[in-house]
Amino acid sequence: MKPAQIERTPFADLDRQPREMTTMLLAALEEMGRHPEIRRVRNTAMQALRPAAGWRVLDAGSGAGDVARWIATEVGPAGEVIALDYSAATIAAAVERHDGSNVRYTTGDVSAIDLPSDNVDGVWCERVLQHIDDADLAIAELIRVTRPGGRVCLIDTDWSSLAFDGVPPRLARTVVSGMHGRLTPRQVDMGRTLRRRLVGKGLSDVSATPVTCVFGDPASAAVVLPMVNPMVPEQAWMTAPGVREKWFSHVDEAGARGDFLAVLTIWAVAGTVA
Repeated sequence: MKPAQIERTPFADLDRQPREMTTMLLAALEEMGRHPEIRRVRNTAMQALRPAAGWRVLDAGSGAGDVARWIATEVGPAGEVIALDYSAATIAAAVERHDGSNVRYTTGDVSAIDLPSDNVDGVWCERVLQHIDDADLAIAELIRVTRPGGRVCLIDTDWSSLAFDGVPPRLARTVVSGMHGRLTPRQVDMGRTLRRRLVGKGLSDVSATPVTCVFGDPASAAVVLPMVNPMVPEQAWMTAPGVREKWFSHVDEAGARGDFLAVLTIWAVAGTVA
């Protein structure tokens, strides 16, 4: 099967980044996973997946493995978690962080998974499909490897929901549009499409829960939103000269006044395989 083409945002292409950038991005992923709003998204998704003791679960796009290790505590010693990621550097980092739980780490493509059909009881796929050109191909693979009656849980961002207050609206729109395809994926509406995609593939008991993440200060927002993070290298920006400096000036001013606000919706969608 032909692997899906990955959009070349830094997070989707870690193995091609300079070593320093890879280290920074991995640290950013870990910090993001500790953020209260992302933890709220994950708690919502875990309730939708409903993993049971003894389950074998695939974490497709597992990053540094923090969710895979969490799922391992849910399925218990009789269960197993397969942590699969496209990036060898990310898998190496996950292995370094392994805590002895029943997790197996491996590299692979979510659109060409090296597992037999009906092989797992559940799938977790978090913020991966937004980076893939053919999301339906990847979803078909996730369904293929899941047994009948198993659960598939997809978590993804609706970047078109991103909104700011406390900063000039026109400047915010300029910054956000300039980030798509570089600091954020081109498939900006992936989250809201997940329900339709699972229903279209015949899954039943489909639940779709939007979680609106609220960031009331720039430091909190910077953990999740790259356009608010001053540590993101200037060369990663795709805006006209001077826009970045003007933007951060307004962000800092709003933070000092206490009226900065950013909101972003992430969807947790799950269904049962027929």
